[in-house]
Amino acid sequence: MIEDILNNEAINKHLLIFDLDGTLINTDDVNYLAYKEAIQKVKNLDLALLHKNDERFTREELYLIIEDLTSQEYENIIEIKNDVYKKYLKKSKVNMFVVKIIEKFSQSNKIVLATNSHRNRAQIILRYHSLTNLFDHIFCKEDYKNQKNNKFKHVLNNLNIDPNLAIVFENDNKEIKKAILSGIPDKNIVTFNNKDKEYE
Repeated sequence: MIEDILNNEAINKHLLIFDLDGTLINTDDVNYLAYKEAIQKVKNLDLALLHKNDERFTREELYLIIEDLTSQEYENIIEIKNDVYKKYLKKSKVNMFVVKIIEKFSQSNKIVLATNSHRNRAQIILRYHSLTNLFDHIFCKEDYKNQKNNKFKHVLNNLNIDPNLAIVFENDNKEIKKAILSGIPDKNIVTFNNKDKEYE
């Protein structure tokens, strides 16, 4: 499917929307290690013993894995996690396949990054890998408050783009559903998986 999209001459009329975590850059290990340190500092617990699956660890899981977690401890964990995140960035890996796609179409297409990451974290990651200048527009979590956390709807409205002229590169199934709900055709969505792409 991706070959069909990339070899289609009409793609030059499209807006290309790229996700950050899990699509452009694999940050799962960075995220995990930052949470691991934060949980250890706040609760003296080992995340490796609490979280066994291969899925990306998220803040929503904190209350599920730590029975007596208070709201203040929760906030402390998030704050520490954000503070120590930077020191683990060497564990992140760029998907060079995605970078090549962006570079190929950067002269003929508008290139957008749309992420559910907070702006500060997104900027830290992009700067670390010298990727900030790849994008014409960068949209982050803070931008979507009035769009029910639908980054695609926000991007389309903000840039006044017909959904049929958007191509999405995304790894999260929930986000793919949101893209479709925004009117972006299923055939215009390229899915990624951390485990089978050219990360380096």
